[in-house]
Amino acid sequence: MEQQVSDEEEPQPVVLREENRRRRRKMKAFTSTFSVAMDQIAIEFVLPTTTKSSRSPDTLLLEVAGNWTVEQVKAQVWLRVVATNLCPEFYQKYSPDHCILLYQKKGNWCEIYDKHQVFQTLDCIRYWKALKKDVGKIHLTCRPQPSEESTQYQRYLNYLIGYDVTDVSNVHDDELEFTRRKLLTPRKIELADRDPKLYSMDPWITSKHLPEYLLFCIGHILLVIHRNKASQTIKVSIDDTPVQALQTFFTKISNKRALLGVPEDVCEADYVLRVCGREEYIYGNHPVRDFHWVRQCLKNGEEIHLVLESAPNPGQDLVQKEDWAQVDDCTGVAGTHEQLTIDEKDHERVFTISLWDCHRKFRFKVLGIDIPALPRNPELIVYVEASIFHGQQLLAQERTSSKAFTEEVLWNTWLEFNIRIRDLPKGARLSLQVSCGKAQTQISKGTSSYQDNGGSPVGGGSGNHDCNKTKSRLLYYVNLLLVDHRSLLRQGEFILHMWKMPEKTEDNSSVNADKLTSATNPDKASSMAVAILLDKYCYPVALPKSREGKEAGGEGREAEGGERGQREMPNHLRKQFEAIVETDPLHPLSQEDKELLWHFREECMRHPRAYPKLLGSVRWGRQEAVLATHRLLERSSVWDRSVLDVGLAMQLLDCHYSDAHVRSMAVRKLETLGDDDVLRYLLQLVQAVKFEPYHDSALARFLLKRALRSKRIGHFLFWFLRSEIAQSMHYQQRYAVLLEAYLRGCGEDMLQDFRRQVEMTEALQKVTREIKAMSAEKYDVSAQVVFQLRQKLENLQTSGLPESFRVPYDPGLRAGALVVKQCKVMASKKRPLWLQFKRADPTTLSSDTIGVIFKDGDDLRQDMLILQILLIMESIWEEESLDLSLLPYGCISTGNKIGMIEIVKDATTIANIQQSVVGSTGAFKDEILNQWLRDKCVSEEKFQQAVERFVFSCGGYCVATYVLGVGDRHNDNIMITESGNLFHIDFGHILGNYKSFLGISKERVPFVLTPDFLYVMGTSGKKSSPHFQKFQDVCVRAYLALRHHTNLLVILFSMMLMTGMPQLTSKEDIEYIREALTVGRTEEEAQRHLLDQIEICRDKGWTVQFNWFLHLVLGIKQGVDKRSA
Repeated sequence: MEQQVSDEEEPQPVVLREENRRRRRKMKAFTSTFSVAMDQIAIEFVLPTTTKSSRSPDTLLLEVAGNWTVEQVKAQVWLRVVATNLCPEFYQKYSPDHCILLYQKKGNWCEIYDKHQVFQTLDCIRYWKALKKDVGKIHLTCRPQPSEESTQYQRYLNYLIGYDVTDVSNVHDDELEFTRRKLLTPRKIELADRDPKLYSMDPWITSKHLPEYLLFCIGHILLVIHRNKASQTIKVSIDDTPVQALQTFFTKISNKRALLGVPEDVCEADYVLRVCGREEYIYGNHPVRDFHWVRQCLKNGEEIHLVLESAPNPGQDLVQKEDWAQVDDCTGVAGTHEQLTIDEKDHERVFTISLWDCHRKFRFKVLGIDIPALPRNPELIVYVEASIFHGQQLLAQERTSSKAFTEEVLWNTWLEFNIRIRDLPKGARLSLQVSCGKAQTQISKGTSSYQDNGGSPVGGGSGNHDCNKTKSRLLYYVNLLLVDHRSLLRQGEFILHMWKMPEKTEDNSSVNADKLTSATNPDKASSMAVAILLDKYCYPVALPKSREGKEAGGEGREAEGGERGQREMPNHLRKQFEAIVETDPLHPLSQEDKELLWHFREECMRHPRAYPKLLGSVRWGRQEAVLATHRLLERSSVWDRSVLDVGLAMQLLDCHYSDAHVRSMAVRKLETLGDDDVLRYLLQLVQAVKFEPYHDSALARFLLKRALRSKRIGHFLFWFLRSEIAQSMHYQQRYAVLLEAYLRGCGEDMLQDFRRQVEMTEALQKVTREIKAMSAEKYDVSAQVVFQLRQKLENLQTSGLPESFRVPYDPGLRAGALVVKQCKVMASKKRPLWLQFKRADPTTLSSDTIGVIFKDGDDLRQDMLILQILLIMESIWEEESLDLSLLPYGCISTGNKIGMIEIVKDATTIANIQQSVVGSTGAFKDEILNQWLRDKCVSEEKFQQAVERFVFSCGGYCVATYVLGVGDRHNDNIMITESGNLFHIDFGHILGNYKSFLGISKERVPFVLTPDFLYVMGTSGKKSSPHFQKFQDVCVRAYLALRHHTNLLVILFSMMLMTGMPQLTSKEDIEYIREALTVGRTEEEAQRHLLDQIEICRDKGWTVQFNWFLHLVLGIKQGVDKRSA
């Protein structure tokens, strides 16, 4: 440990607290060459006033000191103008804040936005130097006021967002507005580069290779192209592009143009191909085999029907002109340490101080707390625990003494932490927690360990900490980022409104993520408030962006460490190193592991898989270690050259990594993802935004850019963000500012679509709530209730419901009017609506309606997570050329516990099939399912195909539900289509969190493989059959394929661990996946393990049948009307 410098020995200019101001004034200035090095910058200011004679703007030439802040520059201009008595009626009437500073860069107006920024760190200075300009030009213009039109537009956006982003009543700084302005730049860049035609059609391409099971179509495929009422079938190569397919079509119809309604004076360039009945275009320079829809048709053995039409008008995607100027590119970026340091400088000319010059320990004063409502127990005592975290790493911790729990508790005491101010990293958060306990257990030990003058450092007073853990209860919490979004150290007094810990009876599923938020409670009237005082300094204290020079920050000790870090690793340690790197993401690192990784950090940098472990070993509370890490990341090109490993990049975006360099590096890797992969991981990426310390981040910008590039990504980003804004008060502002940035660039066509979808969900929610209020009984739905529903829906249709809208879970599908006669209320506690819509697209070839279940009262986010993981599993299996016919139906959360679920056509529940034949005892009849499937198939050939599909889909869901620990599997949440596709629904219980009935676990088997399923496969008891052998083979291949991606699955789930999933609340939950995937065992052992699970299912299949019988008889869950089509 480095020896601390005592207060007496420490030079006073370094400690720039308010109390030292007088002493500081008396000190002599340095006269070294450094004082001259502060650049003087010549600027011509174009003023807002004009000369009366020539009507041209007034100007002022001023030598600006490079270390002045923007605010000082404006003040100097004002003083100079007032001194020259120029236009006194303007300059004496208004303050400098009445004006903004603008300059031109490459034809664009940029605003110098941040008044705290040091002038020489601005982008415009670099720009003028690059142009070799001796004098820069800055325009002072009156601060623009928003027009009525832009105010109205903002109200419209706020309605779509579901939150007022202009409301700053609940912020203690300007980060919200700051981020809104900064996100304009990436938006403008993306819009300038956007191909209007490509954006308007947004072809859905897959980047995956054609799987082996589709190789039968290598060569040629048939396309049926429709025009008006006629159609023409053409044969094309799967390697042909859409343009080549159109050329083939035009060649083929050369003599039949009139029949198809194609004029003689047009050619293929005037048309595009669209999927019949869907807003999905086959367009662009990709071979037809790479289009998602073409793949789906080939996979399902369906014909490919396309419609020939004119391209959509890109003018429909017009973006509203921005009122704002772009902000300077370097806004919010501090200078280097050399630019900011006070060492060897004239102290009278220092206006911003480097944080790295502050050698004192960090401290703050706890003034007191104000309690809205006292607990009933009068004997309770209360204390405040303060911790400094970086990500999940605890840097320092202190607590106040305990006091009696009254309405107002005052401490007025300083807490000093065992961390120097210079060592505070960006993203460090001060976590304040108010806990209470019983008086006798606290007072006996509490006061001796933590005195009023600051208490002991982490590790001290351990007896008291143990006491707290066992006896105290956390009541309230709040966080404050010690270095703000501008890289300035927080100063002065803060009154922070705290978040209340949920009671045991309340939903506490999201508390892990909520406790990371830096937002404060907007409910100021009834929330606990804590008042604290941070040290005040004479000037802003900025965290430098870097040190200049090759071995910057390399104190002797650090330089020596650098040499050690480059030494060759001895063989005996290499094995230990490789073992550490091989461990999965959940494996905890010992102190010895961390020291080894840090000691050989240069070696670690050669292996991207070691990065999460290495970065988890960094001591983020040591400035030298942070600088050394940043230099390592900057110097290494291995990461950028390595093959993309999504799991690895995602791991660096979880809650353990708060450093912007690390997170930006992870995002840089994700930039190479194709649109289909971005969609695949979008749900997790949106959740990862919660782990960013600040609103503006590389991840937020990545999501914004990809959404502005693809309408499909934009559509899902809209709903994922809107759902979080509605459900998560802790992150409302962050998600709202990102959603606003997207909506300002997505174009008018998308805005209108979102408006229609929001109006539809609001109307349906109102109806659902009225129906719920009408029928209080748990399961019974009377004919009167259904009649009332239909009447309400009829009224909606006639009173301005949107004529059509994109289906939120499938934006390629447009729904039209409700088919009211087919709508009903489902027999379930939450009274979901079973709705049927007409298809709005006139080119559709299907007569089927669009079936949607509308739910109010259930959080669908966990179902979305499981369905998303199923899609990822499907893509893993596709790479292994396995088609397991999973059916991840559409499901989307559209607000606070509201959402939509797709009704799968021609599907019914196993319960329905069993009950329809012989009632409740159908659960024990093995042959019923097989007979039902045979009855649905028109020929023996179709039946054999259905059995084949059943074998593969049953295998896929057995492996998937086993790995994910999906519980509560009864015959009402397992369904089957008429073509034999088995699938599971309703994922309320996952990762081994199983339900019990009468104190007995309802799950007695690893997964559902009942005698009636085996009967379809042609086997019973211990007998085998060709279909059963194929089933076993499919299961083993699927299981081993998932094991090769253990890290990815573990990371995806661990990211969700923090983010509000009722079933995901502890590391033990994720541990389930590791056990299910037999982490650490050989391939042969894993194969044996899975085959053993299949045997357990065969032996105990009767127990599942018994559970199903109970379910049918007692109605343990809801009635059989669950989701049967």
